[in-house]
Amino acid sequence: MDFAIPAHLAPTLEQVDRLLADRIIPAAREVMEQGWVGAAALLEELRGAVKAAGLWGPQIPKELGGLGLGLVDHGLVSERLGRSPLGHYCFGAQAPDAGNLEILHRWGTPAQQARWLEPLARGELRSCFSMTEPDSPGSNPVILTCTAVKDGDDYVLDGVKWFTSSADGAAFAIVMAVTDPTAAPHGRASMIIVPTDTPGFELIRNIPIMGDPGAGWASHAEIRYRACRVPRTNLLGAEGAGFLIAQERLGPGRIHHCMRWVGICERVFDLMCARAASRKIDADKTLASRQIIQAWVAEARAEIDAARMLVLRAAWTIEHQGFHAARDQVSIIKFYVSDVMMRLIDRAIQVHGALGITSDTLLAHYYVHERGARIYDGPDEVHKMVVSRRILERYGAKR
Repeated sequence: MDFAIPAHLAPTLEQVDRLLADRIIPAAREVMEQGWVGAAALLEELRGAVKAAGLWGPQIPKELGGLGLGLVDHGLVSERLGRSPLGHYCFGAQAPDAGNLEILHRWGTPAQQARWLEPLARGELRSCFSMTEPDSPGSNPVILTCTAVKDGDDYVLDGVKWFTSSADGAAFAIVMAVTDPTAAPHGRASMIIVPTDTPGFELIRNIPIMGDPGAGWASHAEIRYRACRVPRTNLLGAEGAGFLIAQERLGPGRIHHCMRWVGICERVFDLMCARAASRKIDADKTLASRQIIQAWVAEARAEIDAARMLVLRAAWTIEHQGFHAARDQVSIIKFYVSDVMMRLIDRAIQVHGALGITSDTLLAHYYVHERGARIYDGPDEVHKMVVSRRILERYGAKR
């Protein structure tokens, strides 16, 4: 790997940094105060500025109007965008739309792509991804209870999903549902497009995250599919390919998430260091004079740099050798980077004292809304177990 910023990407990163500093980062407080729905006009204005600068959709293929960046290049952009809670949304790189766009681009039929993919890529509508269920382990998506039963030319969906992120205001969901309960475990489920205005699609609630239900894109919904009927032409890929498609979606998705977390780490690191250097503890000393703070700063710098290198290596491996070769790396970055981020956020709050738990800084927002990083896309403990098993098998251990 070459650790230098690629020459072809440097001008793009400079543009991204400038737009973030000039427009996106200063707007965050207003959006946080008004909420994502109340600030819709401002968010559209910011998205318009990104499009005008030619920076829209860093991960979106060029033929769909994006920059068409590969995983490593997009990872470097994603780190920059992570410095603001608005970054990925304003640049058209937000989850779950980014992952759904990849699914539609890879598996969608021409008709599905014309109806859903193209307007999604332009940012004209939003989508959601409906896989996790309240009574099934999210770490084992082969155990699902939501069904999609064939009835003539239709599928009829029944079941409950939750943590269907961004369902509030979305135009369609990609739903993972059991289409053949008698098949092998990894061949039972399929992915199906369900427009959210379909009768039987019921948004029960936006789930409160530590007391905050959110709204619009910044929300996580509980959905009931009650005799929800859609055409069988809404099937994505082959019947029974749901698990395969989910795995393909999660690999690049974890690169996107982890580099966003590295960006959050850099923003939090700046806040922590600035506070330590300026907060007086007596007439002539600041928090920066305390050895424990100095240790936290040194440890955070090393951990952030290590996290970045691990993620970029995983992205490089996927690009050059494929996802299978990067399986362990992808699991490692998921639990390592999320842990680094949450520990740093907690220490930064401690350095800020009482200020750190208020909404006067971004720290409380990150503490609430990024804690799920250690749970979603597979709990950290599962990733550690999977990686350790593979390593120990090479030493002759048996499961």
